[in-house]
Amino acid sequence: MFDIERWQEIFETISKNKLRTFLTGLSVASGIFILVILLGIGEGMRNGISREFEQDAANVMYVYTGVTSKEYKGLNPGRQITMKNDDYGYISSKYNDELEYKSSIYRIWSGLVNYKTESGSYRVEGVWPDYQFLENASMTNGRYINYTDQENFEKVVVIGNKVKTDLFKNGENPIGEYLQISNINFKVIGVFTDPGGEREETRVFLPLSTAQLVFGGGNEIRNLSFTLEKKDNFKEALAESEQFTAEVSTYLKEKHTIAPDDISAVNINNSLENAKRFYDLMDMIKFFFWGVGICTIIAGVVGVSNIMLIIVKERTKEIGIRKALGAEPVSIIVMVLHESIFITTIAGFVGLIFSLALLEFIGPMIETQYITNPSINFAVALSTVFILILAGAIAGFFPAWRAARIKPIVALRDE
Repeated sequence: MFDIERWQEIFETISKNKLRTFLTGLSVASGIFILVILLGIGEGMRNGISREFEQDAANVMYVYTGVTSKEYKGLNPGRQITMKNDDYGYISSKYNDELEYKSSIYRIWSGLVNYKTESGSYRVEGVWPDYQFLENASMTNGRYINYTDQENFEKVVVIGNKVKTDLFKNGENPIGEYLQISNINFKVIGVFTDPGGEREETRVFLPLSTAQLVFGGGNEIRNLSFTLEKKDNFKEALAESEQFTAEVSTYLKEKHTIAPDDISAVNINNSLENAKRFYDLMDMIKFFFWGVGICTIIAGVVGVSNIMLIIVKERTKEIGIRKALGAEPVSIIVMVLHESIFITTIAGFVGLIFSLALLEFIGPMIETQYITNPSINFAVALSTVFILILAGAIAGFFPAWRAARIKPIVALRDE
């Protein structure tokens, strides 16, 4: 039931000690403000990391080779390992039922591209049609490479949006036009965009078979790229991808006579493993932020508790009179708790509103490599509200308990 007299008492006490109440509330408001901002930054870091992983397929694995670092079976270290078409064929065939997308890659190092009077040096790669999905590329014009292009050694290319703007000026439509790669004509059949931005859009793709034939690659490939079929949960997907990478690594090392413990000759970049490490780190950072914020709030709660002890001391005689007139101890506790919860809740809401406003207006403008749009969701906001109420109750409980134990005769003697 709403007790107007109790509210009048609270406001009267606050009005008599404006500065003290303001400073006490400021400590609580700053604690909530710091907690929410830290949690917002943590969420922004998670958003930034998620954006980095969105550049490619979520569960993509890249296989690339290097130089052996150990002697093995009479072969000296320092051998350059180069994968072949049959490596890709064996893995694709063996794991066909488990693979979602797959492609081998042949990179052309002298990627000088010309169109009329314009030219530029870009990353030129021969790939399979699935590579579009491995890279999360979206077509803005035309089409991607298909299996007919691959089988017929077609001299066609798909160019990134940045390549288009560099070479095709004044909004010229590149589809059907011919550009030159190392002075060899290729027909443009599509333009793609990539969530990775301009860096990923400075690439030119052509059928793998054409790249190997035209640029003297023989049956050599530079990289392999795979994604596995999606699973119901992250843990299951991670376990399957780890098993797949281990088996692929073992096969390539046996095939190319590489020591089993040679970590430099065959490397597999597993995005799920990387994601797990990053998200585990994010969880630790978020836990740390919660800890810092809670400690800040505790400091504010201690301040509120000390103030309430002072208030109880100042009102000792009043409390004694109340008890002498028949007031129950529980009513004294509720009276003190009411004031404590009111101060901490109002101050906390001020800190919460200011922090949410800051994240709302400033957050969308924050775009760094690993922090994107820091914000907090509704559930976290509710959690901070619960913390406010709990903090007020804790701050007022011990002073309230002390007030309830005051004996009337002792209180009436107090000066």
